[in-house]
Amino acid sequence: MLSEFLAQWPMWVSLGVVGVSILLYMTDRWSMELISVGAIVALLLIFIMPGAVNANGQIIDPASLLTGFGNPALITIMALLVVGQGLFQTGALEGPTKSLLNAYDRRPILTLIGAFGAVFITSAFINNTPVVIMFLPVMSAIAARMGASPSKIMMPLSFVSVFAGMTTLIGTSTNLLAAESYLRIEGVSLGFFDLTQMGLMLAGTGMVYLLFTARFLLPDREDMSGKIATASGKQYVAQLEVGNNHFLSGKTPIAGMFTDLPGMTVRMIQRGEQAFLPPFEDVRLRAGDLVIVAATRKVLSDALSSKPDLLKQMLSSGDNGNAEGQGRRSALLLAEAVIAPGSRMAGRTVELLGFRRLTRAVVLGIQRRSRMIRSRLGEIRLEAGDTLLLCAEPDAFTELRQSRDIILLEWSSTEIPLTARAMASRIIAALLVVTAATGILPILHASVTAAVLMIMFGCLNVRQAGRSLDLRIFLLIGAALAMGMALEQTGAVDLFASSMVALAAPFGPYAVLSAIFLLVAILTNILSNAATAVLFTPVAISAANALNVDPMPFVMAVIYAANCCFATPIAYQTNLLVMGPGHYRFQDYLRYGGPLVLLIWAVFTMLSPWYFHL
Repeated sequence: MLSEFLAQWPMWVSLGVVGVSILLYMTDRWSMELISVGAIVALLLIFIMPGAVNANGQIIDPASLLTGFGNPALITIMALLVVGQGLFQTGALEGPTKSLLNAYDRRPILTLIGAFGAVFITSAFINNTPVVIMFLPVMSAIAARMGASPSKIMMPLSFVSVFAGMTTLIGTSTNLLAAESYLRIEGVSLGFFDLTQMGLMLAGTGMVYLLFTARFLLPDREDMSGKIATASGKQYVAQLEVGNNHFLSGKTPIAGMFTDLPGMTVRMIQRGEQAFLPPFEDVRLRAGDLVIVAATRKVLSDALSSKPDLLKQMLSSGDNGNAEGQGRRSALLLAEAVIAPGSRMAGRTVELLGFRRLTRAVVLGIQRRSRMIRSRLGEIRLEAGDTLLLCAEPDAFTELRQSRDIILLEWSSTEIPLTARAMASRIIAALLVVTAATGILPILHASVTAAVLMIMFGCLNVRQAGRSLDLRIFLLIGAALAMGMALEQTGAVDLFASSMVALAAPFGPYAVLSAIFLLVAILTNILSNAATAVLFTPVAISAANALNVDPMPFVMAVIYAANCCFATPIAYQTNLLVMGPGHYRFQDYLRYGGPLVLLIWAVFTMLSPWYFHL
């Protein structure tokens, strides 16, 4: 017995590395990147030792553990992250979400259903993280109009996006990784819509659960959005110049308000030497007019992102028509900065300072608490404590950190979406889905091509694309593939499969399939869906081969179960995204998501004999 144990030491040591890695992932004491790299290093050291042989007595090549970093599924996942970032960066999904919000007052129930439907449909074809990010403010606004706490709606938002991932091959990285293992081991590929029918049944079950239980099982916690809105509701004085073919040219006010400037209060219209003050009776805007407005940062940011010409004009006028402001940069940031006490800028106007030449940033707005300002932006004399809304490239803000005259509030920095490229990003994403779904291009080729096109057509730049390549996901999946390879080559996978078959075989393949689903569904909430899929797909295939049945149902069971990441906030990144806005605690996920995991397992167990003809 001891000699047999010693002969199989690579298997037991590999199992030990995997077990320790899982425990470290669960404790969250060290970063996932460090644990992933540590696991890879440990396995590399194990397989250079004498006697490190596989189940067939052949020497294991340590370099094979690193092949996962060139895995087609991993490259596809990284490419899809770039495509998702392109959609997010251009605000391609903002138009539909704003339309939903505007329709809420007329049809509240249909709007809420439509919002969740839009999340589901979109998440089935692109990475669901940017989708959830886009819909977070929409759902917050809907919750406010419902008079309900966001905690009643945020967790369902995350779960609906996860449900969608069960329905197509590119729905989540989990599906791609499991499909790649199936292709590598069995030589059989999963089709784009092979998961759809059963996935829709399981998703429908989850939807019904959300519909009838959210009111009772989700917490009802105080909404902090009002406090946040108050903190971020500062009014900035900004200046718009009406040019030829401008969207404001020829416009007249209605009841003193210009409807083409939603959320903005017009404080003054300057026409040459003549100034018009509210209520602007009989004033028709024309080329050359300067419109002085007061608006919050969000209103200004939305206007700039939705009207690229307005941004171009404000950048141009920010430095007396300097030609440098005429072009659109690849990346522009908005940030707030405060005039420091004793600043040399105090007492001087933006124009006299040559602020653009001095800082390479354009002043879009000025906020002062002490009094209302009705002056052209360039004529306002700065005072200590004034807050400036600045627009510049990232490196300009880097230089401003060293300034003693102005205090940059770095936490306030956000990028202006390149909405002029929104249509291009939508077309690229649609081509990705169509070419992959119809088989015109393999998913790998379609996703990489779409990622390159996003950069070529200016939907995002190389820096933004690089930022979307999440190192944590890359290393976690690479480590999971290495651990899966180690378990497979040392015979641990076959040991798992034979043990599972021995326990459940008396009850038939149906019982083995159900047991695999439950085990994976539990572990996906402790480890991660990607790692669980990589580790257990070979186990499921080995179990099916031991039972002499088709492995496909077992692979699909792993995919569906690995997507049941509802019981913990660490199970999936969208769960973490909604944790703050929903004011959730760890136990809220266990209380609400735990029963959902068991419900989907029960429904899968009931449907699988009929669906898979077991």
